Amino acid sequence: MNPLEAVEIARRTMTLFFVVDTSSSMAGTKIGAVNTAIREVLPELSDLSAENADASIQLACLDFASECSWLITPSPVDGLCWTDLVAGGMTNMGAAFDELNSKLSRHEFLQSSTGCFAPVIFLMSDGYPTDEYRSALNHLKENKWFQYAIRVAVAIGEDADQNVLAEFTGNPELVLTAHTPEALKAMIRFVSVTSSKIGSQSSGIGVGQKGVQAKQAQMADQVQEFNADSADLNDLTDGF
Repeated sequence: MNPLEAVEIARRTMTLFFVVDTSSSMAGTKIGAVNTAIREVLPELSDLSAENADASIQLACLDFASECSWLITPSPVDGLCWTDLVAGGMTNMGAAFDELNSKLSRHEFLQSSTGCFAPVIFLMSDGYPTDEYRSALNHLKENKWFQYAIRVAVAIGEDADQNVLAEFTGNPELVLTAHTPEALKAMIRFVSVTSSKIGSQSSGIGVGQKGVQAKQAQMADQVQEFNADSADLNDLTDGF
């Protein structure tokens, strides 16, 4: 082989998990804003993945109401088509935590011949869990992939359980609150793009546990900057 010929280096994968509340209270404007925002951000994520020499970005989506299901199992964002989520039912968040925990494994959704970066897990909810969630969340916290993940949450409207979302992220600074459709769409775009950029980095921010903590801290800083720069989005009159 000619040593001057370019050799394509296999990239690791980085999966962005959307965990979306699709209970009855999300019907109408809320679920509409979620669907619009995710559909519109997919081309940007596709470009980000194509330009990244270190990582290929994948997307997965778990929606939960009375039951939970995988709308999308980990799939490359390039050419991915979004199927609209439909709201209806209870808010069985504990069941979603159990399901997520079962898939955060090298034997399940995080298996790759080239290796995986720690995932990004993005939780969106507008209410309180209607099932017993605490034991499921405690088990999820024991999962090493969950511990290493960049975890962000968006509380949609005033009725969202901020305490549960802060427990999930492990840091209340990583919980955003959307009071309007425009704020929600902006937050989904911001979290999706920014967390994917940070999560798919492989150099310059340390290695091992230090690298994990650096990425999580970097995301928290970015969230606080976003909040400071975008406060007017939640001042609109057409709120939830």
